[in-house]
Amino acid sequence: MLVGLGAWWALPVVSVAPNRIVPGEARYAWEVAGPAMALLASLPMALAALSARSADPGWRSLGLVLLALAGLPLWLVLAVHQLIDPELPQARLGIGSGIWCALFVLMLALLDLRTRQRLSTGVSWLLMLTPLALLAVCLPLGLNRLALWQEYQGRADDFWLAIGEHLLLVTTTVGVSLVLGAGIALLMRRYPEVQRGAFAVLNFLQTIPSLALFGLLLGPLAWLANRYPWVDSLGISGIGWAPALLALVAYSLLPMVRNTFVALEGVSPGVIEAARGMGMSRLQIFFQVRLPLAVPVLLEGVRITTVQAIGLTAVAALIGAGGLGRFIFQGLGQAAMDLVLLGALPILVMAILADAVLGNLSRRLGRGEAA
Repeated sequence: MLVGLGAWWALPVVSVAPNRIVPGEARYAWEVAGPAMALLASLPMALAALSARSADPGWRSLGLVLLALAGLPLWLVLAVHQLIDPELPQARLGIGSGIWCALFVLMLALLDLRTRQRLSTGVSWLLMLTPLALLAVCLPLGLNRLALWQEYQGRADDFWLAIGEHLLLVTTTVGVSLVLGAGIALLMRRYPEVQRGAFAVLNFLQTIPSLALFGLLLGPLAWLANRYPWVDSLGISGIGWAPALLALVAYSLLPMVRNTFVALEGVSPGVIEAARGMGMSRLQIFFQVRLPLAVPVLLEGVRITTVQAIGLTAVAALIGAGGLGRFIFQGLGQAAMDLVLLGALPILVMAILADAVLGNLSRRLGRGEAA
């Protein structure tokens, strides 16, 4: 929490630009509405920092953290009215590093307090979504002048199309790697001598940089599309979804294979012997005993693969695969950091949601089987 306070006072909290082309001018907290207002805005964070030092922070710390989170959108509204000239319709307000750092620290504190207070999943999600809800409420109050919102407004249709492309590529990657990973894991269990060679190949694939792997696939796929018209008719070429999918599946196989193999091997031999003693066949043992008991660990592999694929899919935009990565690289090329954030923030949200949902499902299934 002290880090968040330091960022609030030491780093710029907003930037002001007359239009999209001119770089923004950084402004510190005390420059927005005076030192007294800056001190008042940081008071909940300071009180939360003092409260968090106790052995049992309790609900008071949780309330202070939520109050500090609620203050950030209101501070942005104040900054808009104080710094943006209403007669300049192209003027925009950028969110500075001070607010981003404070938001990051407050969200970490919220996660920690959620664990200490043992809040239910529904309440936890409600608390985590509080900043987004407050931002939505404050949009009519002036936050429509935020540079990030204006970047979205200019690309709303492309933005939702990119989200669909991103999710489709991630879902396909996870589905294909799950089928292949399960097949390879079963093969390694059937033939133990395959295990060392398979893991060696999969570990080697992880060492290849993503851009290099995308580049290595361009030539062979372009040759196949040129040589065989039916391949080209499927949309497979040196650029686009095909090399992206192949590379993403290659990176996803190691966690999927490892977790599937460990999950299947980790079932207690005593349980398997008991199933045999009941007269169950090999297939019945696998589908009715081994696989259900292995599901929680197998889901951990799906979770790791999904989060990894969500991030790597952004890089696939460089070879024409679409997705949110194209906003990131367009923003880098134009030195427009708000455009970069337009692509990066949804990726971050997707990764957090996937990790939370799949992790929670794995824990629930694990507790159910333990009971």
